[in-house]
Amino acid sequence: MNKDYLIYKLADQMKSCIKIDADLFKKMDVKRGLRNEDGTGVLVGLTNIGNVVGYERREGGKLEPIDGKLFFRGYEISDLVHAIEAEGRFGFEEVAYLLLSGNLPDSDELCTFRNLILENMPLEKNTLLHIIEMEGHDIMNILSRSVLEFYTFDDNPDDTSRENLMRQSIMLVSKFPTIIAYAYNMLRHGEHGRSLHIRHPQKELSLAENFLFMLKGNDYTRLDALTLDLLLILHSEHGGGNNSTFTVRVTSSTGTDTYSSIAAGIGSLKGPKHGGANLKVCAMMQDIKKHVSNWKDEVAVSSYLQTILDGKAFDGQGLIYGIGHAVYTKSDPRAVLLKEMAGKLAEEKGRTDEYEFMKLIERTAIELVGRSKGRKTFCANVDFYSGFVYDMIGIPMDIYTPLFAMARIVGWCAHRNEELNFEGRRIIRPAYKCVSDDRDYVDLRSR
Repeated sequence: MNKDYLIYKLADQMKSCIKIDADLFKKMDVKRGLRNEDGTGVLVGLTNIGNVVGYERREGGKLEPIDGKLFFRGYEISDLVHAIEAEGRFGFEEVAYLLLSGNLPDSDELCTFRNLILENMPLEKNTLLHIIEMEGHDIMNILSRSVLEFYTFDDNPDDTSRENLMRQSIMLVSKFPTIIAYAYNMLRHGEHGRSLHIRHPQKELSLAENFLFMLKGNDYTRLDALTLDLLLILHSEHGGGNNSTFTVRVTSSTGTDTYSSIAAGIGSLKGPKHGGANLKVCAMMQDIKKHVSNWKDEVAVSSYLQTILDGKAFDGQGLIYGIGHAVYTKSDPRAVLLKEMAGKLAEEKGRTDEYEFMKLIERTAIELVGRSKGRKTFCANVDFYSGFVYDMIGIPMDIYTPLFAMARIVGWCAHRNEELNFEGRRIIRPAYKCVSDDRDYVDLRSR
């Protein structure tokens, strides 16, 4: 039999064997996507790390939409961010310390922690050479392979003691910016014939500043770096139920090594329904700009967004990307904070007209989506503005999702460490009910 034909035949057979009656899911009370009937997540664990709040449950079980809140170790994200911004300083390292340790650092602890990150930021020669050799189009895959390679150079890769887990956590937080910056510069060199720059991290710079320096030298402003620092804070943690963090917790529950677990999280985050969502927003915005010439024309904006909702424009999916969230209802606190900073950055970059256009799209889309879904409580999520902000900073689209990983590595490590250290832990193993019919074996000669 021809090999290509066999593959086609196997794929065709797969089409029939994967069919499951949709009514069975409801009949057997299967929580598809680990979601309850009201859209809330199925409770599968407890955590001390992060809390995502978008509604309150009233008497009788009714969900009441509220303004969104996000807590890191009990601290509300807006309080953390506004306190850091009020002092005009970089805060990602402080938030990383909080998430990993459970406590805010004092000045001496923060200084030592920052120095520890800077010391760990340079790549070993073997890893650096491997990244240069790993030419490829997808930096998330390069990041994943680089993480797996760290296992080889770790003297105690399988040690799950608290001290070793913390050492590995700090090392990964430190290495991610360097891997991503170098991988992009290699991609830029290999694909576009540009000069290859390997810039070493500088001791006097924050993690956000160092990333921009390694990526593009001194071609960035302080506001660029402060905005990136904010994005890293906002993306660093989002509870244990988001897909990539849950993936890290599931794999960690088996007792596997840190590098295998984090690589699994990277694979999850890479998906367009998770970390790649802001790329969809960017593509949609470009499409809207092509069809709406007057950025102040509310009627034209509303008309074209309705066409997108009707599945007759953009990608035909009937979705306005960046609007709505699985938990947040009235507002996404991350989007609120990022929107504040986006306005400042747009003013510096001379892009206030575009920023006002984004706000018009946001307002109009929320109204249209709410009307189509029969409820009023929709909000823009953090992906709505993040791509616009990255573009203003001058960050290429190839690393939008890797930047998400660069921030979320903190939350992943915090959740892995928690999963491996609470009493009575068990391997995470949900159930799937088999609904296929029993069949009698047929001898090979009789088939």
